[in-house]
Amino acid sequence: MKSLKKVTLVILVIGYLVAGFNHFYNPPSYWHIIPAYIPFPHTANILAGLFEILFGLMLIFHKIRQLAAWAIILMLIAFLPVHIDMVVRAPFLLGGSIMVTPFIAWVRLIVLQPLLIWLAWWYARTDN
Repeated sequence: MKSLKKVTLVILVIGYLVAGFNHFYNPPSYWHIIPAYIPFPHTANILAGLFEILFGLMLIFHKIRQLAAWAIILMLIAFLPVHIDMVVRAPFLLGGSIMVTPFIAWVRLIVLQPLLIWLAWWYARTDN
């Protein structure tokens, strides 16, 4: 189990860093999925990217890993309106090249998000 936990930790760190940096590399893709009722979508995108990078880096360090994991859980919960809005608006073209179908939007909402929350919770537990 310890090996699996180390592997998932590396995957999570790399995943959050890549996702965070992608907010700056390809911001229009994120602007497109931010629901219209969220003010200042450009600022929201920058903040999301910064938090993903910060929390990904925090996961590296054992002393603050639990804090990072709880922060990731809260961040992922805060991102739920984006994923719900994607389900409502699907199908749509993301970034000019990726078609987000209703199936993809639902998988992101009911499979990927809960999985990421569960993985973060795995690191947030005090018995680590």
